[in-house]
Amino acid sequence: MSVRRLADASVQPAVFSFNAEFASAAQNWIAKYPEGRQQSAIIPLLMLAQEQDGWVTKAAIESICDMLGMPYIRGLEVATFYTQFQLKPVGTRAHIQVCGTTPCMLRGAGELMDVCRSKIHPEQLHSNEDGTLSWEEVECQGACVNAPMVMIFKDSYEDLTPGRLAEIIDEFEAGRGDSVPTGPQVERFFSAPTGGFTALTDEKAVLKSTRDKAVKAGKPATEAEPAQVPPSNAAKPKTDAPETSPALKTPSTVKAEPAAEKAVSVSAPKEAAPGKAAKPSLDDKSRPAGIARPATVDDLKLISGVGPKNEQVLHELGIFTFAQVASWKKAEREWVDGYLNFHGRIEREDWVKQAKALARGGVDEYVRVFGKKPV
Repeated sequence: MSVRRLADASVQPAVFSFNAEFASAAQNWIAKYPEGRQQSAIIPLLMLAQEQDGWVTKAAIESICDMLGMPYIRGLEVATFYTQFQLKPVGTRAHIQVCGTTPCMLRGAGELMDVCRSKIHPEQLHSNEDGTLSWEEVECQGACVNAPMVMIFKDSYEDLTPGRLAEIIDEFEAGRGDSVPTGPQVERFFSAPTGGFTALTDEKAVLKSTRDKAVKAGKPATEAEPAQVPPSNAAKPKTDAPETSPALKTPSTVKAEPAAEKAVSVSAPKEAAPGKAAKPSLDDKSRPAGIARPATVDDLKLISGVGPKNEQVLHELGIFTFAQVASWKKAEREWVDGYLNFHGRIEREDWVKQAKALARGGVDEYVRVFGKKPV
């Protein structure tokens, strides 16, 4: 970024003060920040000064710094860093900022700059003879689809041709800038296609009143009352769980079962849900051996993947120390993984390696092995 400097002392006013309107606006901005943070208002206050006088003077920067209780150098740093601040006098009726970023250049921004050179001044940031007009090239202003474009003070003018920009400049020079329509200068609605809308051309498709109407039985769909489209399952998460049939009765409507059938259903053993593995038996020989709760219990939550609930389950299984976890064989790891319904998480997170490090040297050893603290 090029070095930005204040204007020569010969054009700098000796003093600065906000008028009544802008002074009130400045106080409103300062009040938005908590006590001790008022210096955060430096940018909006500099913008107010620019809006009042057309550019940011050295006196304005120093006056605003005094208002905010901050060193002058801090205010100067902000004003010279942000290119939105004009540090030299600009046109009193129009300062034209021509976007020179690639989309606008491809659409004719270079020709727009030639118009500014011929009608205002050959050089950027120089006013015309009357001091009413000035121009400069700037970076992207965010209307690429409407390229090429310019900004005049706070308003944008888009879809420009060299001839149309020349007309706009003449209007501003004559003091009729307020009569120039902003936005696209062609038959375009904001950023819509130049040939008109090509999608969602009928708002009936998106009106809630239309969408919520149920299609009456046997009545064909019409434009006024379109047929309802059933919801798509495309975004529905995939799962192995069976679908619930709409034909199934809810608990509030199910009838009481005969006593005999009810007795059978109560005594019958529960089967595992489809797609869900049965929980390993506590009598399985692959279950890791447990011990009685020792006087000192290790904090198993230091193992990544063990939370308070899982730690409680491990305690119920007689697992209290890192050394126990570190000694698990493959069959024991698989048993615990199935018991916790972890789907291979114990292997993926390598509980055994974590436990070995913690058992050997605690958190310090864990950091040495894994390069981070347990989480």
